[in-house]
Amino acid sequence: MTETGSRDLIAALDEAPLSRFHLRAVLASGMGFFTDAYDLFVIGIASALITKDWNLSSGKLALLNSTMLFAAFIGAFVFGRFADVIGRKRVYWIVAAIMIAGALGSALSQSFWVLIAFRFVLGFGVGGDYPVSAVMVSEYANRKDRGKLVGMVFGTQALGLIVGPLIALALLGSGASDDVTWRILLALGAVPAAAVIYLRCRMPESPRYQIQVQGRAEQAASRMSAFTGGQVNGNGNGAGAPRHEMGLRSFLTTRRWLITLAGTAGTWFLLDYAYYGNTISTPQILGLISPHASTMTKITLQLAIFAVAAVPGYMLAIATLDRIGHRRLQLTGFAIMALCFLIIAAVPGMTTMVVPFLLVYGVSYFFTEFGPNMTTFVIPSELYPVSMRATGHGISAGVGKLGAFIGVFLFPLLQTSLGLRGTLLLTAGVAVLGFALTLVLPEPARRSLEDMAISTPSMAAPPLQVASEAPAP
Repeated sequence: MTETGSRDLIAALDEAPLSRFHLRAVLASGMGFFTDAYDLFVIGIASALITKDWNLSSGKLALLNSTMLFAAFIGAFVFGRFADVIGRKRVYWIVAAIMIAGALGSALSQSFWVLIAFRFVLGFGVGGDYPVSAVMVSEYANRKDRGKLVGMVFGTQALGLIVGPLIALALLGSGASDDVTWRILLALGAVPAAAVIYLRCRMPESPRYQIQVQGRAEQAASRMSAFTGGQVNGNGNGAGAPRHEMGLRSFLTTRRWLITLAGTAGTWFLLDYAYYGNTISTPQILGLISPHASTMTKITLQLAIFAVAAVPGYMLAIATLDRIGHRRLQLTGFAIMALCFLIIAAVPGMTTMVVPFLLVYGVSYFFTEFGPNMTTFVIPSELYPVSMRATGHGISAGVGKLGAFIGVFLFPLLQTSLGLRGTLLLTAGVAVLGFALTLVLPEPARRSLEDMAISTPSMAAPPLQVASEAPAP
């Protein structure tokens, strides 16, 4: 295929209408990301049961809640780089296999340290799934709906947030013991991961990666034509398209990409510090404001927060992300998060009154999902050149999970020394920093991936209408 034919295929991807092949790509990535979210967040419930069952100290509880996040920090770095070197598709199914082994091993663990080891394995696979899930869908997506499609992958996190508490309530309500309940909760993480392997093995390699990195334009055109039922085709014949590769050293020493990494990785770090520290520790937070509530009551309150506040935030973000603009939505979300945490920390009695606390806490949750929790996943899949896209996303996700690890590990310690109000005041400050760091990023909504990779980014905040009126490349 000639260079012109290669450009035709990429242009066809950019302008393709939403279709079944987009949904197949979202499903293959989304089921894996559901597994990621389920496994990351269910430990907040499982650890409360394990603590009672195994009499864990506060230090061991903090380690159990945070081990998987530290492993995800490493996995995102490693597999993000591998996805740019050996291809997206290979990493796509390898990380799913690792997640299966980690989930089953965790459920069958007979001692604390064995459980920690398998949670590390699981986190390593989950971390690797972050960059490859986002980048695969981003590179399949059209220009106009890319944020929506990658957002749909991330939106499966909402299901992961809800399914865990529902299963826990069903098991505990049926009379299952704490030991049986937490083991089943952890084992179920292997089920969607197993289905993911089959789906991902049937997906073709990213056409943008094949064309621009591997130089296999003819193969990319043939497989995309078959995969899309002829909806996406490139024209032209002949030699492979020219390859556009960037070395890791060049990537990490170029000012433009260092600034972009500071924006994508830094904001993800700050968001995850606040988000995971609070989310995984929600049972402990509810225990502080309502110390006499039963375990089932705390799980029910946690589920209510997710269902009433978080899920609508995910859904609205997916529906409006490309119209509002990815950067603008992130700025809005950080601002409201900071305000909510400041209110909880500054208003006397907020941390001892259940209803007012849950209302403000719920608003913060809504704007976390309708904002940086969604956009910190989407934006790194858009801003980097194809040969470094998974690497850039992997670094960003890995640094984000480091923030999550620190937040989860420190939360029990901070609330002991600073109290709940002091801890949430610190979280408000973290959200303010996230807002400030978002300002270094360009607006990627509705722009071609290739256009962003070669153009000089504008750091100015665009008017609202620009996201929906960006010209085609």
